[in-house]
Amino acid sequence: MRHVESLVCDLNRAGVGQGDVVAIVLPNGADMALACLAAASGAVAAPLNPASRTAEFEFYLSDLRPKALIVQRNLGSPARPVAAALGATVLELSPRAGDDNGLLALSGGLGSRESGLGTRESGGTRGSGFQTGFVDGFEPALLLHTSGTTSRPKLVRLTQSNLCAAADNTRTSLGLCAEDRCLNVMPLFHVHGLIGALLSSLSAGGSVVCSPGFDARQFFNWLDDFQPTWYTAVPAMHRALLPHASSHSSVLSRRALRFIRSCSAALAPPLMHELEGAFQAPVIEAYGMTEASHQMASNPLPPATRKPGSVGIATGVDIAIADETGNLLLRGASGEVVIQGPSVTPASEGNPQADAASFTTGWFRTGDQGYIDKEGYLFLTGRIKEVINRGGEKISPREIDDVLLNHPAVSQAITFAIPHRTLGQDVAAAVVLRAKAVLSESELREFALARLARFKVPQQIHFLDDLPQGATGKVRRVGMAEKLGLLPGGRSTTTSPASEFVAPRTQVERSLAAIWADLLGVERVGINDNFTRIGGDSLLAAELIARIEQRLTVDAEELDLFAAPTVAEMAERIEPGGPRNTT
Repeated sequence: MRHVESLVCDLNRAGVGQGDVVAIVLPNGADMALACLAAASGAVAAPLNPASRTAEFEFYLSDLRPKALIVQRNLGSPARPVAAALGATVLELSPRAGDDNGLLALSGGLGSRESGLGTRESGGTRGSGFQTGFVDGFEPALLLHTSGTTSRPKLVRLTQSNLCAAADNTRTSLGLCAEDRCLNVMPLFHVHGLIGALLSSLSAGGSVVCSPGFDARQFFNWLDDFQPTWYTAVPAMHRALLPHASSHSSVLSRRALRFIRSCSAALAPPLMHELEGAFQAPVIEAYGMTEASHQMASNPLPPATRKPGSVGIATGVDIAIADETGNLLLRGASGEVVIQGPSVTPASEGNPQADAASFTTGWFRTGDQGYIDKEGYLFLTGRIKEVINRGGEKISPREIDDVLLNHPAVSQAITFAIPHRTLGQDVAAAVVLRAKAVLSESELREFALARLARFKVPQQIHFLDDLPQGATGKVRRVGMAEKLGLLPGGRSTTTSPASEFVAPRTQVERSLAAIWADLLGVERVGINDNFTRIGGDSLLAAELIARIEQRLTVDAEELDLFAAPTVAEMAERIEPGGPRNTT
């Protein structure tokens, strides 16, 4: 508390008080945690990713209009000149001179203290006089940008009471106490790290180790050195720890965790079971989002029931399922997840149109799809904006993820939409294989075909070394096609077949390529070209099979486009023993 009080006094001396926005650009760690706590206690904290570039800081700082920016002394950041150009006071964080208790101090100032950039209409107090000290419970305390996967990032405002309610909900659901110690590997510019790890621990009177960031190799040393009782992370981080767990079995045996928490992205049941086997600790999957101050639901601790694939039961908020018009549905029915409660944001920051779209009859619309079972456990089936509309067929990508992840050779998988000339959208997937595993695209597609309706089977499967992740470790579907160069005019960065043209080698391949080119209206077809990737669909597939049957006199049963979607694979079925594709 002394650390926070000291920094709040420094903010006040710099002319920063209640209602003023303080942007924070610091490396992950204890200093970042203290700066966030102080700014949220005496002003409005707005932590930002220190790895952002100048253009990103220009956007975020212009949007925030901060009164001050906190940076680390002697550490350069592109945020410094951007903040100064906007007239914000630049304050440097460093150890307090002459203090042996580890107190920090804020000093300096490169911008204009009287710039007025901190006078936000949504809660600033400059109009009624500069106010120092600690913020009232219902005043803004934290501003965070949502991810903005499909549009301009939205600025979410959370109050002191929102944050306290969320921290208490997490503390209660996890049974946290003063003896608990959290190892936080999540970034503190993200609501998961700030509230799921930091505030929940402090609300229980416990302790938290603020790491400099996620490091799979250092993680087990931290377990040994700091002896935490739990850690919280996103699934991608959990997965990255598994290859190192077996070589650190002695650490895991003497530093046993009470539980592991997973949140902020879907946790595949196979990964959950692997984690529990490696760490010999229960894995608790939770559900959170920025607008709810993080946690909304969580699986309970043993001996209560944990349901793999479920995000658990409501924790401190009301959760319901609504239809497209906002009417609440009965348990078991699928629809949009809606929430209300003390941890839910009262409104977004300066965006009344977003508020009107986000709230209906007092419920906040999460944008997530799901259902609640008869025992009150929430199951998420995907994001509404992520649903793939394939020629009128609505496909939940998470359903396909689950099937692909059940293949023993698959370590990671994410399904997403790609544009299609006639269907509008088609299904694609990016896959990471387990170490030393060998699996072809056609083999994985046949595996999926045995478990999914044909229209849900990915028409493109791209094998990657790693899935592209955001700053918080999340893997995002929206924009995945663009990242992989799969949009028209894009340059593919994947290792999937068909990336280069290979001319037909046999008479059968030449005949097939000619039929495909004529039907699809393309100039040329190579032996590795996938039928759907170059414009085919289910209607054209039927015509294709008919033409091949007529011209090559073959049985239609040999021409399954799902099992043999390329010229080379189809030719092999028609003429076994022909030249094999080795590209």
